[in-house]
Amino acid sequence: MTRSPRRPVVGIPCCTKQIGPHPFHIAGDKYVRAVSDGAGALPFLIPALGDWYEIDDLLDRLDGLLITGSPSNVEPARYAGQPSDPGTAHDPARDATTLPLIRRALERNMPVLAICRGLQELNVALGGSLHQKVQDLPGRADHRADDTRPVDVQYGPAHPVAVQEGSRLHRLFGRMEITVNSIHAQGIDRLADGLSVEAVAPDGQIEAVRVDRGPGDICPDFALAVQWHPEWKFQDNPDSTRLFAAFGDAVRAYVVGRGRAAAA
Repeated sequence: MTRSPRRPVVGIPCCTKQIGPHPFHIAGDKYVRAVSDGAGALPFLIPALGDWYEIDDLLDRLDGLLITGSPSNVEPARYAGQPSDPGTAHDPARDATTLPLIRRALERNMPVLAICRGLQELNVALGGSLHQKVQDLPGRADHRADDTRPVDVQYGPAHPVAVQEGSRLHRLFGRMEITVNSIHAQGIDRLADGLSVEAVAPDGQIEAVRVDRGPGDICPDFALAVQWHPEWKFQDNPDSTRLFAAFGDAVRAYVVGRGRAAAA
């Protein structure tokens, strides 16, 4: 009997969360399902252990990275920002895990797909900065969801984004405007060197980026980040389905390329 090839493995860094008296490392089911069913890969949850890891040893076990959204914000000290308002949710263990992991994954040309907080982490990891409250900026919209509404409404269509002509997303979606959900307060301020804008909201807020030049001047084959949440009921959204399928294709291509390199 011929064995089918192993599924590629996609790492999903966890958040930390206190549930009652116990601390947990968690990742949302919607992200896990987007990797398993959308990208056709094996989800591998990465505890937020910070510098405990030997990063290369960890990445040797992976074929791609999905950096998720989260209720927490990147700590301002990570991008020389002003201190957060009291009560702002942070997850320093996640920051300490994801930021070096992203940089090293890009150096290895590993496929990376980052979502919401993940987009912000990608920008910070490469030297960019963030707005902490986009809604307070003159001329900017309130991109937060109303958490008093049902979750389907919170994650429902919120606004269009203009997809840049000739961009990776333009080629993927086949058009220059799509409608997305919107559940964030932080957003990109200074765009990091090596990132190019893929999509922009009507108020000018950057909604998607790609990595053109990563650490070590590597030009990644697939490194994309979006500010919206394509993982939410992705099976019902053709744009989201295409995005995760393209990520899965990139991960499988990485496996093949790594196998060729090992055999050379």
